[in-house]
Amino acid sequence: MPLYKTIAVSPRIKLYIWKITESEQELALNIKLTNACQLRMDGMKSELHRRGFLSIRHLMGLAGYVDHDLFYDQAGKPHLKDGKHISITHSYQFTGIIISQADEVGIDIEKQRDKIAIIGHKFTTMEDYAGIESPIELVKKLTIIWGAKESLYKIYATHGLSFMNHIYINDFKKTDSSTTGVIRYDGSLTNYDISFLEFEGFTCVYAIKNEV
Repeated sequence: MPLYKTIAVSPRIKLYIWKITESEQELALNIKLTNACQLRMDGMKSELHRRGFLSIRHLMGLAGYVDHDLFYDQAGKPHLKDGKHISITHSYQFTGIIISQADEVGIDIEKQRDKIAIIGHKFTTMEDYAGIESPIELVKKLTIIWGAKESLYKIYATHGLSFMNHIYINDFKKTDSSTTGVIRYDGSLTNYDISFLEFEGFTCVYAIKNEV
């Protein structure tokens, strides 16, 4: 069972990361999907996506849940029937979930790719990073920013929310492992605490809604 990493973020929040090494058949063992989720998985053309889908159910099992405990709202946001908060992510051979007893949470795993420097202007102000001379460090920073915005978007889960115009990530240093973010949308403002880590060329970012 390739549980890659577990992080106890706080006594009420836990994060799980899986590295997919098993076949689809191995991952399907002892997993019972709802009819809706089975149809969803059957529609996935990519075997890696199906394996990721199943590995997430194994992560849920480690947290004490089965697929029937999960449902999605009209915006596509996942929820647990017991009222706890959950967020889900999948990128290539890694999947992750974060579960919180009270605070709303979001998670995103991204592969660090050069392409992000080309599309960065679509989700952030690239002029802010003109001082980063190393292409590798620029990719790492932009990947964190994208992951942070994706995590906040997953929490807010509102159609029309723009990464560029509504989600703001406060700057951070190369040696930092956390920052904060804000969503300003439709006359309201919400604050978030953001943490991030890197492993095997991937970046994991998770956010927690700050109710203060």
